[in-house]
Amino acid sequence: FANEIAHLNVGTLMARQDIFIGNADIAEEFDVSEDVEVVPGHVVVLDESQMSIRPAMRPYDRRVTGIISGAGQYRQGIVLDAVRAGAGVSSAARRVPVAMLGKVLCWVDADLGEVRVGDMLTTSATPGHAMRVGTAASAAGSIIGKAMRPLHQGRGLVPVLVSLQ
Repeated sequence: FANEIAHLNVGTLMARQDIFIGNADIAEEFDVSEDVEVVPGHVVVLDESQMSIRPAMRPYDRRVTGIISGAGQYRQGIVLDAVRAGAGVSSAARRVPVAMLGKVLCWVDADLGEVRVGDMLTTSATPGHAMRVGTAASAAGSIIGKAMRPLHQGRGLVPVLVSLQ
């Protein structure tokens, strides 16, 4: 049955029972700006000049879009706006899934402030990394989510409950 669904291009899926999805986040695919590299776990922002995404590079950036999905053990549960080769997209287009809700591993810079479980995270000046929010008032519109594990110092991957605010 699962193989049959994988080949459907158009239609409606209706469930009369619960649906269980074994992976961790809801993501949406975005084009990546031409002149940048991104890796799973990077915090990304909208690139106004190219209508695409790029790694975050400034603190409290309200253009924050989410976190590149797929780092470590967490994979996308649902991917929106997924475009595959041969679907009218040139092979040069670089698209990546950006987690917008759920659990995902995120690159965090704790040298900018120790991160504790439950801390709200925002963009930082370290490219592609999040940092702990200083005061909630200053972070309005730039919050990525909530840390699920501490990071006392340095840079590393931290599980985050994504909830853009």
